[in-house]
Amino acid sequence: MVVERFRGQDAKAVYARLREQGRMMPEGLKFVSSWVAADLSRCFQLMECDDPTLFQRWIAEWCDLMEFEVVPVSLGSETAESLKPH
Repeated sequence: MVVERFRGQDAKAVYARLREQGRMMPEGLKFVSSWVAADLSRCFQLMECDDPTLFQRWIAEWCDLMEFEVVPVSLGSETAESLKPH
């Protein structure tokens, strides 16, 4: 899960670049879905990849407009299964 905080709450600049240049994601980083806070301050994106450096390459393209927090997550059902022995 990626939490993006729009610098200066300037969602317009973010969406303008998205329209002009696309997501600018390196091959191997997969966008799944996103949700935007009602106050336009943040975006929550679910993404998938096997190589964490792909996040770094993608963030480098956007860090002038957003601050990022990358939170590794898993399905609750997978977590429950992995914790059964404990």
